[in-house]
Amino acid sequence: MAEGREVQWIEVTEGQVGQRIDNFLRTRLKGAPKALIYRIVRKGEVRVNKKRVKVDYRLELNDLVRVPPLRLAPEEAVREVSDNLRNLLAGSVLVEGPGWLVINKPSGLAVHGGSGVKIGLIEALRQVREDLDFLELVHRLDRDTSGCLLLAKSRPALLSLNESLKGRKMDKQYLALVAGRWPARRDYVSARLDRFEAGNGERRVRVDPAGKVSRTRFGVRETFSNATLIEAEPVTGRTHQIRVHAAHAGHPLLGDDKYGTRSGEALAGRLGLNRLFLHAAALTFPEPDSGRPVHVKAPLGEELNAVLDRARKQS
Repeated sequence: MAEGREVQWIEVTEGQVGQRIDNFLRTRLKGAPKALIYRIVRKGEVRVNKKRVKVDYRLELNDLVRVPPLRLAPEEAVREVSDNLRNLLAGSVLVEGPGWLVINKPSGLAVHGGSGVKIGLIEALRQVREDLDFLELVHRLDRDTSGCLLLAKSRPALLSLNESLKGRKMDKQYLALVAGRWPARRDYVSARLDRFEAGNGERRVRVDPAGKVSRTRFGVRETFSNATLIEAEPVTGRTHQIRVHAAHAGHPLLGDDKYGTRSGEALAGRLGLNRLFLHAAALTFPEPDSGRPVHVKAPLGEELNAVLDRARKQS
C-alpha cells in the first residue's frame, strides 16, 4: 500500500466540488480507515485554505487542501486489494457512463469495509480505478447478494442519481430462488419492517406493525417440485426487504442464513447452493446528464445457473 511521506497540497477541481472532506481524503489516502481520517481532521492536520475544517465540510472549487503524510500501522490499514480481486472487479464493470458506472458485484463481498471487514467493494474499486478522483456508492447490496450495483464518478452525478432513487425513478429487478411453490396469485407483499439488533449484535429486520411501510412486487419466473425462481421488485428500499418479505410469505430465500429455515437449508444442500440465491438482475435509471433511461442487465453467474439446472433435474 502506498503511503504519503510528504505533505500534499491539492487544489479542488469541478468534479470534486460538494464532496465531503472525509470522502475526499479516503480517495487520496488509500488504505486509511475512517477512524484515522476523522482523527487527523479533528486534530487540524488536514487544512483547507490553511484553516481547520470539520469532517462534514464540503469542498468548493479551487479550495487548497493540505493532506498530511501518513504512516499506517499494519493493524489499522485497510487491506490492499489482491491481484485476484483487482482482476475480478476490473472485469465486472457492466457499463460505464461519463459520471457513473454499474458493476456486477460478486457475492460474498461487502459494499464497504467496517465492522471487521478490512476491505469492501468501494475501497477496493478506489484502488483499482486510480484514474478516478471521485467514486461513491449510489445504493447498496447485501454482502451475499450479487448483481447490478450503481456508483457515481462525480458529485453532480451522485446528487442526480440520489434524487432518482428517492423519487422512485430507479427500477431494480432481482432474481431469487425460494423454498416451496410460490402461488401465482401472490404478486405483492406489503408488510411493515423494523430493524433491530439480535443478541449477538447482528443487524436483523422483522415484520412489525410499528415498522416502516414496505412493499415488494413478486412474480413467478420458473417453478420446480419444491422451489420457485421468482422475480422481485422492491417498491420501497428497506434493509433486507426482499428476504424478509419472502420469508413472511412463507417462502424464504434458499441460502439465507438470517431468515431461512432448516428445511430450506437442507434443500439448498441438495441443490449444491453455497450462498444466498439473490441476484440483482436488472437496473433502470435516468442518465444524470441527459435524463434518458439506462437499462443494465447482469447475467446469473455459473454457480447459480448450475443450481437451477439441478433443480430442473430433481423436479
